[in-house]
Amino acid sequence: MSPVLLRRTAVPALLDFTLPPELEASEPPEARGLRRDEVRLLVSYRESDRLVDTTFLHLAWFLDPGDIVVVNDSETIPAALSARTVDGREFDLHVSTRLESGGWIVEPREVSLLPGEEILLPGGGRLVLLSPYHGSGRLWLARPRLPSRPLAYLRTWGRPIRYSYVKGQWPLEMYQTVYARHPGSGEMPSAGRAFSPRVLEHLRHRHVAVVPITLHTGVASLETHEPPYDEWFHVPARTAHAIHVARRRGRRIVAVGTTVVRALESALAEDGTVRPARGWTGLVIAADRPVRSVDALLTGFHEPRASHLDLLSAIAPREHLVLAYRHALEQQYLLHEFGDLHLVL
Repeated sequence: MSPVLLRRTAVPALLDFTLPPELEASEPPEARGLRRDEVRLLVSYRESDRLVDTTFLHLAWFLDPGDIVVVNDSETIPAALSARTVDGREFDLHVSTRLESGGWIVEPREVSLLPGEEILLPGGGRLVLLSPYHGSGRLWLARPRLPSRPLAYLRTWGRPIRYSYVKGQWPLEMYQTVYARHPGSGEMPSAGRAFSPRVLEHLRHRHVAVVPITLHTGVASLETHEPPYDEWFHVPARTAHAIHVARRRGRRIVAVGTTVVRALESALAEDGTVRPARGWTGLVIAADRPVRSVDALLTGFHEPRASHLDLLSAIAPREHLVLAYRHALEQQYLLHEFGDLHLVL
């Protein structure tokens, strides 16, 4: 049966559609015989609704000299741990965010737990659940007690977060972008995974600058009606300056991933200028809050009703997104972190 896009009335900003299981990317493109930059790329033009099917290797030819590509240089950490309760129940624990207080925001997977419960971790680590985080039904504020520093502990005992649609356990390097510099993301900022040294070289020859922000991403897309959680970000001065110069020259700012949009929007001054900034952001971006910091977005294809789709609707008309997603489903583009990509211009 062919995939069908459905219109929603209760949550008009979100797209709902039937997702055939075969369109869920179940392994890295390298395991499918491709280089990371050989995944497919759908280029969609908001004003004309023009759609172009290509590969990511050709990204530079859809950008103009002087455009700025903003990437998230956060490095993915091995944030999944094997855990068990004191009474012996075993489950996976995902570390979403490490707080400045030393606490963690965690997601215990497929287990029912109570405040105050102690969790046993590998290597003598322990963790106490304090309370549900911001009213979430799945995220908890927790206090870890570890035999070593948190990052060192996770590098020793953790593994990359993996969901059921991914076959097998892949090494951490499969979950890294080539420009990752600052460890901290529980899950890979996956819109940038397809970048490679040769794509970066193509952009340089095209006179398209690539500049970084850092935003440490937590666990995947928020569930329906789940309150957003804060994420740490940094917009460096040189990135803010590059964006300012490009704006003054009438060039485009292209965000690589929704995390970049969140960071840049969190760094906006009242006059709409992106300023250097760092700290925690709980900003929610949706159709009722226009995006002012970027002109285009490179993103993956997201599952039905994902919160990432809500952010997309702040950048492109919903009708355009329906058109693009219908085409992507008909042409069998792959979803999720090891899947194909969508450039919205």
